[in-house]
Amino acid sequence: MANRPDRPNLLFIFTDEQRADTMAAYGNNDIRTPNLNLLSRQSFVFENAYASQPGGTPSRSTILTGTYPHTNGCTSNNIALHRDAKTIAEMVSDDHRRGYYGKWHLGNELQPQHGFEEWLTIEDLYRSYYSDKGDLDRYSDYHQYLIEQGHEPDCAGDEVNPAKEGAPQADTEDSRMVFSRLFAANLPAEQTKAAFLGRQVEQFIHESASDPRPFMLYANFLEPHPPFTGPNDKLHRTNRNNEGDSFLSPPAKNTSTINRVHANHFAHTKEQGEDLSKDTGWRRLRSKYFGLVASVDEALGGILKALEDSGQAQNTIIVFTSEHGEMMGDHRMLYKSAMYQEAIRVPLLVRVPWLEEGSRTITGSISHIDLVPTLLELLGERIPGHLQGESRLPVILGDTNLSGNDVVVQWNGEDGRHQHCSIDFQNDFSQERYDQIKGLPWRTIMTPDGWKLSINRIDQCELYDLNNDPYETSNLYGRVDERDRVRDLVSRIRLWQEQHKDYIQVLPEDWGV
Repeated sequence: MANRPDRPNLLFIFTDEQRADTMAAYGNNDIRTPNLNLLSRQSFVFENAYASQPGGTPSRSTILTGTYPHTNGCTSNNIALHRDAKTIAEMVSDDHRRGYYGKWHLGNELQPQHGFEEWLTIEDLYRSYYSDKGDLDRYSDYHQYLIEQGHEPDCAGDEVNPAKEGAPQADTEDSRMVFSRLFAANLPAEQTKAAFLGRQVEQFIHESASDPRPFMLYANFLEPHPPFTGPNDKLHRTNRNNEGDSFLSPPAKNTSTINRVHANHFAHTKEQGEDLSKDTGWRRLRSKYFGLVASVDEALGGILKALEDSGQAQNTIIVFTSEHGEMMGDHRMLYKSAMYQEAIRVPLLVRVPWLEEGSRTITGSISHIDLVPTLLELLGERIPGHLQGESRLPVILGDTNLSGNDVVVQWNGEDGRHQHCSIDFQNDFSQERYDQIKGLPWRTIMTPDGWKLSINRIDQCELYDLNNDPYETSNLYGRVDERDRVRDLVSRIRLWQEQHKDYIQVLPEDWGV
């Protein structure tokens, strides 16, 4: 590897719920993201990068451990990462300065853990899920900052997130006042979570300039996760250039019931004050979502400047990605928890300063599962044998490519504890039917030649030709002329399951008939 520093730093920046097509590098020139655009021009841009699962906790578990959710146990939101699970911070040599800043959502938000020694949190939302009773008198760093700014918390902890059965303090009421996400989102720009986190990362970087240790810092922004509002609400307008063929078009009748149920709900609801029964409401919400991406970009600008000003830019690997995507009106759906491209495909930039001349777009598909081994090799560290991905450094160096790489994404069912909304059923969508299918696991495969298959046991499976139907508007599953293709893709999913000890049953009940 050409001129690799002996002790490079790693700055890993990831957002929550940012789909790939929110950046110029992925075809969207309408969002004001000058800093992301700059970083893209200096980075290896992975054209098709995928989350391991379209959910925050599962995806984050993969990003940090290099293992799939079904392996590390974080198969749905609000499941703590097991104490025996190792993060990348526990895989690098002990001489690193190791920090984690931002949203954690893998356990107690207030406690440094899993190899990270320096800790800064912006969330008080998950107290009832993760915090022991003794920690309920503690608050996030962001909470303390808002108190210093003269703000008063707007709601009780149990109003933000009610205790669930089995939580550490489920038998108590957390009535301690905290700041809701909506309160924080409506603050002046300089006091928002994105701005606060950006400044803290800048400080960490400046402090590291005088520290002989190389640093590893993971910084997780909440934005553009809901609430979909912020200081940049009026910065953008949607138009045909950033609206694909599936925007505001509900799933066809031959698609999965679960997707049609979700789309049906959002046709009869309001979100962030916007009436989603009207197309104008969707477009205003989408514009606000773009504004949150711009807020992250503004914070990124300060972070990149701190690296330059501190003299560490040429010694620091930068990764930018997101945990998962966001439907934001495509297929007339909102949020994540779907196997459509908008929910599972994410941006992925990898800046390796000593390889700047080779920066380019990398075609083919890659999964978050490959991040940990790739970064360990870039850092000159040993790659543990238990990791389930592989290093893609040879791809970055141009020695090989991703042309033969299948990517599998999993969904392990709704856990019933974090419903985004209550669903109003219309027409043929019964509560009984929804209860039957909401817990269904799915497995989805994307192949190098552009085919995509999503399968489960009892709901309608889906097959798409992404080359000719990138917006997934025509489900080809069930067509006689595609039967052999489906069998091939199913066999590849089963092989993947065997290789990774995934024992979840996803074959359709009528398979083989």
